[in-house]
Amino acid sequence: MTTVQRKGTRVVSWNIANRRQPWRDLLQMDADIALLQESGPVPPEVAGSVQVSDHEPWNADQYDRFAAVVKLSDRVEVEWFEQTDPIQETKPNQFAVSGIGTIAAAKVTPPDGLPFVAVSMYARWIKPHPSTVSSWSVGYSDGSAHRIISDLSAFIGSTDPSTHRILAAGDLNLIHGATDDNQLGELPARARTVMSRMDALGMEFLGPQYPDGRQAHPVPTGLPPDTKNVPTYYTTRQNPETAQNQLDYAFASRGFHESIQVRALNSVQDWGPSDHCRLLIEIESEEKHS
Repeated sequence: MTTVQRKGTRVVSWNIANRRQPWRDLLQMDADIALLQESGPVPPEVAGSVQVSDHEPWNADQYDRFAAVVKLSDRVEVEWFEQTDPIQETKPNQFAVSGIGTIAAAKVTPPDGLPFVAVSMYARWIKPHPSTVSSWSVGYSDGSAHRIISDLSAFIGSTDPSTHRILAAGDLNLIHGATDDNQLGELPARARTVMSRMDALGMEFLGPQYPDGRQAHPVPTGLPPDTKNVPTYYTTRQNPETAQNQLDYAFASRGFHESIQVRALNSVQDWGPSDHCRLLIEIESEEKHS
């Protein structure tokens, strides 16, 4: 006779804005893995309670904020992939990366389930080349997002999504479903190509979308009236209560996504000490006994 026990792995995705307090807060969440963005070095006061990759994520002297996969508990095993230049073929413990600080990946093995690849995504802004004489002072994020997708593609070796188990989450710095008249500093038509390309890879969009998070009221300018977006970021002129825009998302391999629930901890009480709120990702897993 075969029985199935269901247990879970808890993942937190969070842009911590290179701040120290979020590291301390992570230790209070009973989570197993953190997918961080705008992460800096681990603060000394938590260094003994977390584990990160031994491989330096690019040159910290030139770039001090990067994506990271952090082990928070002994309930899971983590094998970090060492980042290397975008070459044609990598070793089993490596993966090729084309965008500085934009991605980190690790193999995560829960004690009660199948392993999966966990990916932290940070689509940092890129300014147009000076030759364009562009007025885009902030730049664009879709270039970084597409580099992330290209790097993520290394973990996909079949058109059948059931052959891979990938969870990818983080700050893409773009607004899902933005209308063409959106004036919030992004390029909606180009942002849509990011979402469609993830779908083409068999990566299911997990949101979070309402009701898995608090919505902004009234509907923010540049979004359709029926949007299900939930704000995950506030500007320097806003606060958690007045946050408008969703920039943080999660995706998973089609099929694998059915065992995953994602919600935004974006209430005023739950927001936390960063300009981005946390995404709480719960993964069910199965253990079969004969």
